[in-house]
Amino acid sequence: MAEVSLQGEQRVFMTGNEVVAWAALAANVDIMYGYPITPQNEIMHYWTRLAPKYGKRFLQVEDEISAGFTTLGGVLSGRKAFTATAGPGNVLMQESAGMAEMMRLPIVYVIQQRGGPSTATVIYSQQETTLTTFGGNGEGHRIVYSTATHQELFDYTVKAFNSAWTYRFPTFVLGDGYQAKMREPLTIYNPGERGIELVNPETILGDTSPGKQFRHLRNTYNTEDELYSVVMKHQREWEEMAPKVVEWDTMGCEDAEIVVVCHGVVARAARSACDQLRARGRKVGFFRPVTLRPFPAEQLRAVLGHAGKMVVAESAYGQLLKLVQTAIFGSTIPIVPMLRPGVGITTEEIVEVISTL
Repeated sequence: MAEVSLQGEQRVFMTGNEVVAWAALAANVDIMYGYPITPQNEIMHYWTRLAPKYGKRFLQVEDEISAGFTTLGGVLSGRKAFTATAGPGNVLMQESAGMAEMMRLPIVYVIQQRGGPSTATVIYSQQETTLTTFGGNGEGHRIVYSTATHQELFDYTVKAFNSAWTYRFPTFVLGDGYQAKMREPLTIYNPGERGIELVNPETILGDTSPGKQFRHLRNTYNTEDELYSVVMKHQREWEEMAPKVVEWDTMGCEDAEIVVVCHGVVARAARSACDQLRARGRKVGFFRPVTLRPFPAEQLRAVLGHAGKMVVAESAYGQLLKLVQTAIFGSTIPIVPMLRPGVGITTEEIVEVISTL
């Protein structure tokens, strides 16, 4: 495999979409397959600027369905490949994600969430949480990283390719329209120079070199028992993987009487709110699932052991809340929902809600 094109470390100031393109370069991605949709368009634009300079490739296809399946084709041929989309495009790509779950194909999707349902807005939301974690007609055998900052967009895009090629489950980087469009500083770097070993891709189909055995990958089965056996094997392997990839972030939960639970960009407002409330003497903690799938259920239950209330803040109407309720099933802690579908949540709004508790 060729050397990673990005060398050294650079402090930069760029949009989140530009960050994703540079992260894919740092991960030594071979090709992006894409179709334009706001707010992810510039991932394609920046990638097409970078690709010719570094021997990479890009193919624009006729729609998001094609983008998902051509990316699977790239993966099958042994290429590190990815696609990016948002909103209705994410819906259309779920069929390819389901095929990737069934055939265990290491595809990477970058999702910059926009308001829904349907076309709705091209701005921002967290309304693709359910779709991304459990989309399609399977069991959600996938990995979903929810990012909050541009640095995380870079870090977790690189990590997504390693996770996908290590565990062979489809992997999503779940960003949003705010992250896509705003600019902020971060450090981009060569992963190898930080001790991060990139997982090399391999040809999944079509390898005719001597000694290679015939492979038969299937996404359709003839009997119920046969399907059950395959899906349960995937479930066991997903459960074995889950503790190795699950990630979370906490602050001030050791003595917290109120814990704010949120994910993605809302975490920025929640952290600031917790700092302000702590300065006023309120014992408020913060918990963020970084992986929405697998969800850090055990870790969340642990921080709620002595809390009296939990506030769930999200820019959707209960999609994170459902994940939380499943994770803490049996707990009697009161939950205060702060549900704002398709609308940003500010520090001041979180402070105001908690101040009334």
